Amino acid sequence: MTDITDILSRARAALVPPVEQPRPLATLAAAALAAGSAMLMAGMVIVGPGFSVS
Repeated sequence: MTDITDILSRARAALVPPVEQPRPLATLAAAALAAGSAMLMAGMVIVGPGFSVS
């Protein structure tokens, strides 16, 4: 015969969500993408007015 407290403790342990570990590489990649897009946008602001398509 199994003990009810053992069954309940295993059930409670199964309900606890796993803790997600931080990913510093993903944060670094997002920062690099934001910096690159800011540089491209600044370049288009500088080059944009003098550029014309005929």
